[in-house]
Amino acid sequence: MGAMTPSTPTAAQARRWRQYLADERAEAAVYRDLASRRSGEERDILLALAEAEGRHEQHWLDLLGDDVGRPTRGDVRTRTLGWLARRFGSVFVLALAQRAEARSGYEDDEDATAQMAADERIHEEVVRGLAARGRNRMSGTFRAAVFGANDGLVSNLALVLGIGASGASAAAVLLTGMAGLLAGALSMGAGEYVSVRSQRELLEASRPGPGARAALPHLDVDANELALVYRARGMAPDEAQARADTVLSTLTAGSSAGAFGIPGGRDEAAPDVDEHETIGTAIGAASASFCFFASGALIPVLPYLFGAEGLVAVAWASALVGLALLGTGATVGLLSGASPGLRALRQLAIGFGAAAATYLLGLAFGGVV
Repeated sequence: MGAMTPSTPTAAQARRWRQYLADERAEAAVYRDLASRRSGEERDILLALAEAEGRHEQHWLDLLGDDVGRPTRGDVRTRTLGWLARRFGSVFVLALAQRAEARSGYEDDEDATAQMAADERIHEEVVRGLAARGRNRMSGTFRAAVFGANDGLVSNLALVLGIGASGASAAAVLLTGMAGLLAGALSMGAGEYVSVRSQRELLEASRPGPGARAALPHLDVDANELALVYRARGMAPDEAQARADTVLSTLTAGSSAGAFGIPGGRDEAAPDVDEHETIGTAIGAASASFCFFASGALIPVLPYLFGAEGLVAVAWASALVGLALLGTGATVGLLSGASPGLRALRQLAIGFGAAAATYLLGLAFGGVV
């Protein structure tokens, strides 16, 4: 429990408690809004989180007593989160909610209880688990999209700045940028298709074969070679033998079992998340990579398309690409539950570092040619 507080709070305490009260109410509303867009287990979990925030709300109400005063608005981040939850209810909102739970100041506040601080840490893990489902569903295509956009921004900015610094005309720089856009987008799309397709085929090759289920009833119960299958997939000999005995005894009793005892033919050692879903489809990854590379690569070319030349075009291209890099970095940070600001700055530093290197190279070659 937190330390005892005086019966009459100080003005500073009252303000802090009212803010906590407003934040708890806002967070509970966020979870209820998210729950209204879901069903089944996810809905029940979100409603349980809202109920927990309600208990925290009651703690501050009890401390304030007659000093509750007029309702205070939650902080800007919590209100923004609520606005997003009411309109979208997507994995982005869950990622933001995860960060909101991680920012709780209850551990350092003597007026909050240890249980409340522990609750917030557990809430962070609950929301992380809910967000992980959405992250897994979108990770394959999202990876291709972010990688494609970032590669388009950086590679074409570097190409445009390098050619521009060499003293080439604006028309030559524009032509080079458009050629880089098309060639890079086609290359990225083809590369993603081959990569994802190959990875899915490798995963498929590791799945139990379609004939395994039909063969199970005809195995020699005494020899029990099914145990070898489990041992080959990483089980210890005793564990593999026990699992195989269970599967064969189930079949002998007349029950139906999937391949290797898992309904639907799923392997015992397979993870809970479908790897195919995590990787995404080859067409989806290729399309995302092509489109996002092309859109990213177009940005550094825009100043030249609108007639800018020389240092003016370089400055505009760098500024536009910098904003885009900050956006992609922040998006990755939000979805990963990390700091969007740090991810944005990291993305900016990498992009501008590569562009600066080619610009200096262009200047060097421009003086020679």
